[in-house]
Amino acid sequence: MSEKVKKEEVKAEKKPVAKKEATPAAKAPAPKKAPKPFERKERRAKLEFDKTKLHPVDEALDLVIKGATAKFDESVELHVRLGVDGRQADQQVRGTVVLPHGTGKTLKVLVICKPEKQDEAKKAGADHVGAEDIITKITSQNWLDFDVCITTPDMMGIVGRVAKILGPKGLMPNPKSGTVTTDIKKAVTDAKGGKVEYRLDKGNNVHVLIGKASFGTQKLAENYAAIIAAIIKSKPSAAKGTFLKSVTLASSMGPGVKVSQGI
Repeated sequence: MSEKVKKEEVKAEKKPVAKKEATPAAKAPAPKKAPKPFERKERRAKLEFDKTKLHPVDEALDLVIKGATAKFDESVELHVRLGVDGRQADQQVRGTVVLPHGTGKTLKVLVICKPEKQDEAKKAGADHVGAEDIITKITSQNWLDFDVCITTPDMMGIVGRVAKILGPKGLMPNPKSGTVTTDIKKAVTDAKGGKVEYRLDKGNNVHVLIGKASFGTQKLAENYAAIIAAIIKSKPSAAKGTFLKSVTLASSMGPGVKVSQGI
C-alpha cells in the first residue's frame, strides 16, 4: 500500500463525527400561582355574604368574626364615613371614649411630669415616668417605646420640644384627648382600661379599634354601641344632612361588612 493512501486512511479515522444538534424542547406553560392562604380565606369569607347588603350590628359582627380566620387574634375595626366637611374648622370631629370591654391590647403608657406627681403615675400603672430626662432620651435616641404619652399642663413647654417627633406618630399629648391633665391617675387608668381616641381624617372618615375577634359578638356589640354613641354626640352643630353616611366593620385580614343600624 502506498504511503499516500495510508495518510488518507489515518486522516479519515481522525475526522470527528459531526454531532447532531438537539432540538430545543417546547417550553411548558408556567403554572398558575396558587393564591396565598390569607387570600383564599378572604375569598371564602367574601362568598358567604352579599357585600352590598346592610346588616344589623349583631349579624355584621358574626360575619366579621367568621371571616377572621388568621392564625392570630385579629383586631376588629370600625370605619365610619361622616357627612361633614373636614376642611372647615367648625366641622371637626374628635374625642375619646373608654370601651366597656377594652381593646384587647396592652398599651405602654409614658407619663411626663414633675417629681411630686411621679409616684402617683407609677402607682396608677404607668410603664415609664420621668421629666426632662425623658425628653433628652427621645431627642438623643429617638426613643419611642410607648403607645400613649400623658403629661401635665405645666410640662407642656418642655414636651413641646419633641412635638415634631411625637406629632407624626400620633403620640403628642393633647387636652382634647385627655392626655394633658392634672388628674394623672385617671388618665393612666383610662389608657390602660381601653380608652380609644377617634378623629376625622382627610377623607371625612373615622377609623377606630373596637376590640378583638376573640371577644365574641356581645362584647364587640357593646364596644360598638359606646363608640357610635360618642361619635354621634360629637356631631358639629354646623354639620347638615345625614351625619353617619356609612358604617363598616372589618377584622384585620377579613372583608368589610356594612352595618345598617345607627345610620
